Amino acid sequence: MTQIISALSEVSDRYDVLYCDLWGCLHDGLTAFPDAVAALRGFKAGGGTVLLLTNSPRPRASVERQLAKIGVPRDCWDIIASSGDSARAAMLRGMVGHKVWHIGEAHDEGFFAPMEIVGDAVEIERVDLEQAEGIVCTGPFDPKADPSTLRPQLLSAKARGLKLLCANPDIVVDRGEAREWCAGAIAALYTEMGGESLYFGKPHAPIYELARMRLAQLQVDFAPERVLAVGDGIRTDIQGALGEGIDALFITGGLARDETGTSGQPDPEKLAAYLDEAQLSARWSIGYLR
Repeated sequence: MTQIISALSEVSDRYDVLYCDLWGCLHDGLTAFPDAVAALRGFKAGGGTVLLLTNSPRPRASVERQLAKIGVPRDCWDIIASSGDSARAAMLRGMVGHKVWHIGEAHDEGFFAPMEIVGDAVEIERVDLEQAEGIVCTGPFDPKADPSTLRPQLLSAKARGLKLLCANPDIVVDRGEAREWCAGAIAALYTEMGGESLYFGKPHAPIYELARMRLAQLQVDFAPERVLAVGDGIRTDIQGALGEGIDALFITGGLARDETGTSGQPDPEKLAAYLDEAQLSARWSIGYLR
């Protein structure tokens, strides 16, 4: 059973570390949410540490530049752990071979840059599907196109037993009012077709391991019961928090806005029905981070 709260400050004194999702919680892909920024600043002012835990397929430096561009101020967070970095580390260790077919947009070029934390990295060469030993998916070629358009290529890849490294397990995101497909939709389709997809972002363990490494870099000492995960994805943020044994604050006004009847705050009955259908729950829920 979840408890609906009106502000993060109602429960913040119970926690030392915040694992905060980005898209749908702190911004909509175009602009920052002022109330969410203020909430994170308040948490930090009380002595807390804010780790931005994102399923973005980008390296953290690229995520930081994106945040600055859309108006998320640097003083509301401490460090970033991205699905992109977690997946990059696996790729550079050779998890899907040396020659890879890349599914993604041109702005994902930074995904293939070296990483300091990976010693003896393999040399990655991007090739056509016919020459590939594996697939790296940072997102669709066109985020507005249905992932099923890739079915012929994925069938060919499955027939050759290629593994697909998914840099972002999210299925969709909302950019402003427009919904776009993410890498997770392609990976889910490949798995459905009988292929093997490898995941590194929420709700899977590798990104939480990376989060702990990032906090260690800051010399932040904490206990799991003093960590709160904040997110709007029931199958990513909330499921991941449950898997890690940490509390979660469900932002109902993001991806589940319509299903939870959120207008300022969620409709309690619709929220309960939504969580029951998902067979998941969060300790706390709120319409929007504030």
